[in-house]
Amino acid sequence: MKSLNKFLKDILKGSKPAIARAITIVENDSDYTLLKKLFRSSGKAYYVGITGPPGAGKSTLVNAIAKLLLKKKKRIGIIAVDPTSPFSGGALLGDRVRMTDLALNKNVFIRSMASRGSLGGLAQKTKDVALVLDAAGMDYILIETIGVGQVELDIAQVCDTTAVVGAVPGWSYPIIKTIATTGDGVDQVVVRIEEHRRYLTRSGKLESARKERLFSRINELIEERIRADLHKRLTTQPGLKKIIDDIYNRRRNPFDVAEKILRNSGFVF
Repeated sequence: MKSLNKFLKDILKGSKPAIARAITIVENDSDYTLLKKLFRSSGKAYYVGITGPPGAGKSTLVNAIAKLLLKKKKRIGIIAVDPTSPFSGGALLGDRVRMTDLALNKNVFIRSMASRGSLGGLAQKTKDVALVLDAAGMDYILIETIGVGQVELDIAQVCDTTAVVGAVPGWSYPIIKTIATTGDGVDQVVVRIEEHRRYLTRSGKLESARKERLFSRINELIEERIRADLHKRLTTQPGLKKIIDDIYNRRRNPFDVAEKILRNSGFVF
């Protein structure tokens, strides 16, 4: 117990070795023991999401934002979520290599993570890692994640502010002035739609995007059924408003509450 208390104190003081160890535990732990301890100290950091397609310059932007925040004497946690390597299961691109000038700064902690198959490019564990950095006293947490065209609901649900970085090689986005009520410019919109369709068809991107959407739809249908049932059980939970208030004020934590609701609902995994 004494060693655990010291470990927790080191995390809360922002010790980089302690934070790294905590994140490793969180990534490999499924019972949320450590997160329950840290939750009370979280809730102070501001979360910023940076999303967009590969090669759009997300890491460069995160780098620039971090440097500006450092000039403002802020402590920064950076979580760089990359596609999962098919060989190791780990992060494929390794953003920390691209942020070497920040990695050694005492007020910056960088962690690369794999998306682990998450459709929105944001692994569930990313949220837990962000909580660790939050409890460790970071003023800002920057989460950089892949986005390949689907609506980035994942990152928007986690972050307070979300920025989408756009760049699509091979296609130049047109800006067309239109007045829909008079029809001015609408013919040019149709022309560019048809051009874009031909571009997507020739490049094979239309087929791959449609297959990806079908895969996503299957997952959505499965999740929709499960969520509907869980939502029905959750909203009938006695004293739900007080439970949320208690969590918000750090008198309780969401992990224990979720476990209790699952047990009471008959969902035991």
